[in-house]
Amino acid sequence: MYKLSTFSSMPPAIFLQPRMSHASLKVQEDGIGVCTRVTRNLNMEKLRNGYLFPEIAMRELEHMKKYPNAKVISLGIGDTTEPIPDIVTSSMANHARRLSTVEGYRGYGAEQGNKALRKAIAETLYGDLPIKDTEIFVSDGSQCDISRLQLLLGSNVTIAVQDPTFPAYIDSSVIIGQTGDFQDETGKYQNIKYMPCRPQNNFFPDLTTTATTDVIFICSPNNPTGHAASRKQLEQLVEFARANRSIIIFDSAYAAYVTDESPRSIFEIPGAREVAIEISSFSKFAGFTGVRLGWTVVPDELLFSNGFPVIKDYNRIVCTCFNGASSIAQAGGLACLSSDGLMAVQSVVDYYKENAKILGDTFTSLGLDVYGGINAPYAWVHFPGMKSWDVFTELLEKTHIITVPGCGFGPGGEEHIRVSAFGHRECILEASRRLKSLLS
Repeated sequence: MYKLSTFSSMPPAIFLQPRMSHASLKVQEDGIGVCTRVTRNLNMEKLRNGYLFPEIAMRELEHMKKYPNAKVISLGIGDTTEPIPDIVTSSMANHARRLSTVEGYRGYGAEQGNKALRKAIAETLYGDLPIKDTEIFVSDGSQCDISRLQLLLGSNVTIAVQDPTFPAYIDSSVIIGQTGDFQDETGKYQNIKYMPCRPQNNFFPDLTTTATTDVIFICSPNNPTGHAASRKQLEQLVEFARANRSIIIFDSAYAAYVTDESPRSIFEIPGAREVAIEISSFSKFAGFTGVRLGWTVVPDELLFSNGFPVIKDYNRIVCTCFNGASSIAQAGGLACLSSDGLMAVQSVVDYYKENAKILGDTFTSLGLDVYGGINAPYAWVHFPGMKSWDVFTELLEKTHIITVPGCGFGPGGEEHIRVSAFGHRECILEASRRLKSLLS
């Protein structure tokens, strides 16, 4: 059975910083520099904490300074670690070399993406689903697309998010002006509807008690809990959105990890084309976290309240705010979707899934409740009665292992940590040994 000492439940200092007034931001006469006349974006002032993952990276750096000889193992930030298959990198290298020739050089491409890649995504990843290549917008990653979608939606919409949830949905909503102030007593922002997703409701919103909003953010397989929504759950979600005339933003960045019969796309559900947008990525599917390549699907049938097609406005957003994904990255994407490329990248996905099983089995053997780790590269581990930052701190201090505190994904993540399966096998096995030594 696990046993951790009880650390102080005080959150990190960065989470306690009060909002600074304009007066306190003014440079004193003996300071350095001069204030401009430009006022700070008031929405930025609502952000109550540093973005979760840079905060963790900072703490890791401080720990390494404190213990310079320690071998720190990162099971925290979800960054891939295994090499991209040669069939993919060779394609990118060949494309890059052709750019040095008169015959092979190309400049700007279509903002919406290489037509061949859009077609390959539609045919290879969506198969028999009625997704057209013209409905696919290739990008530099799904996280960038979240912000572009917020530009599309504007500041006047109401939103709902899963709790816990990936922080970018909330932070981008704050920045664009969709929210009110942060409430210290609840750990939530005003004007955001938080949908509890816990073991008691199988990590999916109870739609019978969910308030109606304009937009619903759903991630499946979920980050951080690792839960893949069932077909029945997504059918209920689409029915709910259709009844309330809401738009679902469906994040399927981890679809390649689905092992069971859970849908990989919201568009597997009848009626979804009228109420959903899907974002996805090559990052965790093909190791493109540094290469940067993703896509968004906006169906022709999706309409605003006045009947105007959403796809036309999104196309304008893309053409205004984006010059298209790197042609080199897109060449890699095409290689990933070839028959040999798919087999190669799937073998890497399988490697990470085995890592997830090792970590999940480790925590389970220690008497802890573990969720996820089957259809996603994350395990969601429950430490009952403990603050998640306390668990993070003690594991780092005593095992030199980086995790992610669950409260960083919202108040519903308290008492949990997220553990990433991205890592070299020897590091995963060593982390397992250290955890068993500390917690058994």
